[in-house]
Amino acid sequence: MIRTCQLTLPHGITLSCRMTGEEGRPVLMFLHGFPEAAFIWDATLEHFAQPENGGYHCIAPNLRGFEKSSAPVDPAAYRAKHLVQDISALIAQTCNAGQLECLVAHDWGGAVAWTVAATQPQLMKKLVIINSPHAGTFLRELQHSPAQQASSAYMNFLIRPDAEALLAEDDFRRLWAFFTNMGAETGPHAWLTEHIKDQYREVWRAGLTGGCNLYRASPLRPPRPEDPAAAAVTLPPAMLTVMLPTLVVWAMDDIALPPALLDGLQDYVPNMQLQRVSGASHWIVHERPQEVAGYIQRFLEPGAGQ
Repeated sequence: MIRTCQLTLPHGITLSCRMTGEEGRPVLMFLHGFPEAAFIWDATLEHFAQPENGGYHCIAPNLRGFEKSSAPVDPAAYRAKHLVQDISALIAQTCNAGQLECLVAHDWGGAVAWTVAATQPQLMKKLVIINSPHAGTFLRELQHSPAQQASSAYMNFLIRPDAEALLAEDDFRRLWAFFTNMGAETGPHAWLTEHIKDQYREVWRAGLTGGCNLYRASPLRPPRPEDPAAAAVTLPPAMLTVMLPTLVVWAMDDIALPPALLDGLQDYVPNMQLQRVSGASHWIVHERPQEVAGYIQRFLEPGAGQ
């Protein structure tokens, strides 16, 4: 059974969370992306709470700005350091041992997880990233790859001051297209049912500004003549190197994040396993939840990833 709660962190931010499993057991934490929310992990939470699958205490927070979590108005409140502070504080508050068994993250959640793992590796034993680019390879591609710049052009739409209003038009027509452009309704692993649509509507009606503010706060977007964006960015190695055992699951039909983002990734993540998944899109967590859970399950086994 999924439980929901509001957890207020020491620095004043409240995160709405979905949980399964027995408190006091080893903890797995799952971070969602945009335009999603914590509910995308429900099947995975229920899987790993089962005794035969580890009997973990599983936690999926809604990131700040999503669903019922705190939603500061200022875009600067969505800079990486603040998102990292939220997740670090949540780990400290929910893990008796102060350390996750594993942090699992997708899309924007992955951007947060990469940084937590690089700067505070003591907070977790292992890391799983699902279709979320590492800042080192993403910056390289945004600066030098016309293909990546074209694939990421939507980011410059999402920073517009009227982005929220445009996204909400016609029953969120533009947001549904994020999914349907990758086969959510007609593909071989179609998943966008009316029930799931209603779950998304509830999240989006709670507000879209937080999600758009993630993009407004980050310079990692394609450069334009009036906005240098990624072209003006340099990142220190200390923010990029992840020494933890890491599993990267990459759906190869992701039209927003081409596989070139995997090139050179081992230079930043030397203890990495890479699982390429053919015939899956950016929304692989929806498309193939059992397969994703299986990859994570094997990675969590003692000795795996060492």
